[in-house]
Amino acid sequence: MKIGIVGASFARAAYLPALRHVEGTEVVAIASSRLESAQSAASEFGVGAAYDDWQTMLDNHQLDLVLIATPTDLHAPITLAALERGAHVLCEKPTAMDATEAKTMLEKAEALGRVHMIDHELRFNPNRARVAELIASGELGDVRHVNIANIGASWANPASRPKGDWWSLAEQGGGRLGANGSHQVDMLRWWLGPVRSVVGQALTVIPDRIDKKTGEAWTATADDLAYFTLEMANGALAQVFMSGVAANNIGNLTQVFGSKGTILLDNDTERLMFAKAGESFKDITVDDPNAQLPGLNKGIWNVSVVAALRELTAAIREGRALGRGATFHDGLKNQQVLDAVKTSTQTRAWVDLP
Repeated sequence: MKIGIVGASFARAAYLPALRHVEGTEVVAIASSRLESAQSAASEFGVGAAYDDWQTMLDNHQLDLVLIATPTDLHAPITLAALERGAHVLCEKPTAMDATEAKTMLEKAEALGRVHMIDHELRFNPNRARVAELIASGELGDVRHVNIANIGASWANPASRPKGDWWSLAEQGGGRLGANGSHQVDMLRWWLGPVRSVVGQALTVIPDRIDKKTGEAWTATADDLAYFTLEMANGALAQVFMSGVAANNIGNLTQVFGSKGTILLDNDTERLMFAKAGESFKDITVDDPNAQLPGLNKGIWNVSVVAALRELTAAIREGRALGRGATFHDGLKNQQVLDAVKTSTQTRAWVDLP
């Protein structure tokens, strides 16, 4: 299976190490906006061709699968071009700049019969899959509310981001809402089903920034703090609060409260705790066997990509739809939620979803 990758940073962190453990695949080309980044990744992982232009890469190779890890504003153009050239596609999150783009991506993939995946790799994390099982089996009872907090300091210093950093630019699809919020929305939809209504805000708390190397002032336009409440179709309420501007790193904590029990999941320790009503919490952590594979970078994001790519390539090889993972259908639904948060930021009101 001939694979091309667009975007060298996440490729080096996750895709390329993971693909060493996915049988029957060969990465034949990699493209990045900076040629030296593409060449460095290609050299390290034995990739035959490196480009600074993704269109040239697509023109020069007949690819079975394209992996896209670029700024968000490039997701739709690269996806559509790759699909037209006969490739199946894995696209990073957030799906697109807005739901209109996400819908176009989905319709094109479906019309051409391509396998399509959004890289919400936490669907392949054993602990989060265990939570899904506890909810689906009824062991947790009716889920009444969920709290998710992701608090960090990486954007707190005005000089912490370089000028032109796409994560800090709304016009390129940056911001905490897309970077982390998309994962949380996908996880909540996976666990609890459709979202009925949304209220929240995506805010730029520190717009005035300084390039730490040059001292040049510049303006961030993407959100560095975002929060929202989801009213799920099943009646549960889910609250998500994400900040990159705290003075200290607190990490990510997920709490799920049901009528028969409570779940606590700490991203820092990856400990999964469960307590039935009236009982003490017990450790029910599930270890990921892929974490022991050689050459992988540490962390659930990098490790979970292995299982995601195995499922994706198996679906392509077997000529079937995904059995697990987030498709472009999910990508569209997730994008509608993110769009609703942005609308709510302006209207300061609940936004009902289709």
